[in-house]
Amino acid sequence: MGVVTPVNPPHHPHRSPPSPLHVWSSPDTASAAVPTLSEGVRVRLLHAAHGDPWAAAELAAALTHRQATGLDPLPAEPLTLAPALLRAHRRDVRALPDDTRFLLLLAAADQHPVPTHAYARAVTAARLDTRPLDTAEAAGLAHPTAQGVVFRDAWTRIAVYESASMADRREAHRLLAAVLSDEGERPGRSWHRAAAALGPSRRLAAELRLAARVARAIGGDPALASALAERAATLTPEPAERTPLFALAAAEAWRSGDGDRARRLVAATDDDALGGLLALRAGNAAEAFDALLTATVRHGGDHASDTAAHLLARATEAAIYTGDLRRCREAAAVAGELGILPSSTLGALAAAFEGRYDDARDVLEATAGRCGPGGDPTQLIHAGIAALLLGDHTRAFTATARAAASARARGETVTVPQAMEFRAYAEFWTGRPKAAEAAAVDALRLAYATGQDNGACHLQAALAMFAAVTGDEQVCRERAESARAYALERGLGLPAALAMFALAFLDLSTGRYAASAARLRALAGFGPGHGHRAIRHLATPHYVEAAVRTGDTRVARAAHADYDRWARTVRSADDLALSARCRALLATGKEAVEHFRTALDLHASGTRDFERARTELLFGSALRRLRDRTEARDRLHSALEAFEYFGSPHCAVQARAELRALGERAAVTPGGEDLATRLTAQQLLIARMAADGATNREIAARLQLSPRTIDHHLRGVFSRLGIRSRIELVRLLGEGDARG
Repeated sequence: MGVVTPVNPPHHPHRSPPSPLHVWSSPDTASAAVPTLSEGVRVRLLHAAHGDPWAAAELAAALTHRQATGLDPLPAEPLTLAPALLRAHRRDVRALPDDTRFLLLLAAADQHPVPTHAYARAVTAARLDTRPLDTAEAAGLAHPTAQGVVFRDAWTRIAVYESASMADRREAHRLLAAVLSDEGERPGRSWHRAAAALGPSRRLAAELRLAARVARAIGGDPALASALAERAATLTPEPAERTPLFALAAAEAWRSGDGDRARRLVAATDDDALGGLLALRAGNAAEAFDALLTATVRHGGDHASDTAAHLLARATEAAIYTGDLRRCREAAAVAGELGILPSSTLGALAAAFEGRYDDARDVLEATAGRCGPGGDPTQLIHAGIAALLLGDHTRAFTATARAAASARARGETVTVPQAMEFRAYAEFWTGRPKAAEAAAVDALRLAYATGQDNGACHLQAALAMFAAVTGDEQVCRERAESARAYALERGLGLPAALAMFALAFLDLSTGRYAASAARLRALAGFGPGHGHRAIRHLATPHYVEAAVRTGDTRVARAAHADYDRWARTVRSADDLALSARCRALLATGKEAVEHFRTALDLHASGTRDFERARTELLFGSALRRLRDRTEARDRLHSALEAFEYFGSPHCAVQARAELRALGERAAVTPGGEDLATRLTAQQLLIARMAADGATNREIAARLQLSPRTIDHHLRGVFSRLGIRSRIELVRLLGEGDARG
């Protein structure tokens, strides 16, 4: 068995125990010597520091400005940037007897960076006496178990390996390679043989190249495949053969979720296709488009139609991210020249951008049908997106949930947050707002961890939208501003537009109708990299409502006409319902009533329960003005019940105001109800963390929010629960868990 390292933050005997949250993790208290870190860098740096905030602070201080802001990848060997930390650990290790140090070295070599689980067999085969490990245990550095050796922390393991001589390292790897004899252990055996090599070797490089393929095909381990391919490149004597190996290593590192390593490796190649893909996920979307389209043209004449089609799909995705119709047309022109059919959902979106709704619908329906179990994760994600666009949110949830499961099974960590990103939308629209918010928070953390800062930006915008719906005004503004600032810098029209939509909906639900209408008009007028036709389309029913309330219906009628054409083309019950609601808002008297009834009939066949509640609120308000008090009361009570379920206090306030205008007194949610129905998903998460003893700064670091926002959240929690202290919060959560 190999080395086992604990997951708890490491203990450092040479300094006082670190605070769980060091100054590096909060821009509010960061030292002047430590650069301001982007959220993605903050998450990845803590991971590189093995969860040690002291080490993270030391690493952060050594980053360049471009590394600190995420423009450049983190250093290849972050441990070299923490000399003070390693010096203390090395002193401890060097104080041990030689035989103890060699046993620890053997365990360390067995684990990192490739875990091969050969330590126990190597000890037996070499007839090594393990009693010297008692010295390491007495020193508190490590202790033996039946499963292997448990180090005090990851940094101790690193210090053991780094402080050993090259000769001892080669001997350790030679012993480990000798006992890995099974066919399935070929990748591990090749790794140790290469680690023991004295210099470049054509034979070893070929062995490693084959082992990388085996690791990927049989073991489904892209991280191991990447390490083997990179080692093969370093052992290859011929420079011309290194480039494809570095490209392979970069691609596998990306699949495994190590975005920083992938970006470093691709810099050693001339692979503009892979460089374009990485730029699509973490760079400038326009630059990603140019690189991917160039690669498409280069591969298009090589009879590699599958490769060219894949690259064109990614180029189209980059164009869609920018929101630039010109780039979508450019991609379509290249597709025509090369004889490549537009790819599934991306081609459908391009068609929809150009107003070819019939073409878009046909492609979307074909794509959404490919959401069965198993299959390629990316294709399943596209099926989910297609189903979302068609208004089939149940099928969208199925496809995206299967995409995440398939990605995990294949070891494609990088694809999981992409699937969760769209799963969150599906959950929200199908009446699971708290699950949607929780899924988006998890996806955000994973997107940052895997180096997908562009996807994280989109998730920040989605969470801003969820916060607008659930009435968390400060969180909505903070997330929307963060998303917009990043999106405008990277030319990402999609999240920039979604963040603006979130702010507009917040204005609409709090009665700031003129501000909402102004934001939504601006959304329609944005240029490439600032806005997005898909978001403008999604926002149309809300724009119509804001425009009607401010008396400006001319532009609203034109916007509704285009929305109605899409709804009739895709035949989505929810889109048709919202179109009927728009028609009702633009009409008066009995005509409006009939359109509202049509909208509610259509909602009954759809899944967007929150929008149904909004329709009932608007219908109830119209009935009140028409003095139909009985039906108005029923509609408003139904809307209020839905808003309380969704945790949407601003919309609930509007429903209560309408009921008061009818002379009704709406009941407030009883205090003894389940906490999950009285708090948003994020409020409940923060409340549980606070009840467990976490400080505001600790919670902020985990959720990628500012401590000020966490304080605001807790005040909201206290207000909603009618309490005044954390002690009462602990008691309430304890009672809630007991009832559950």
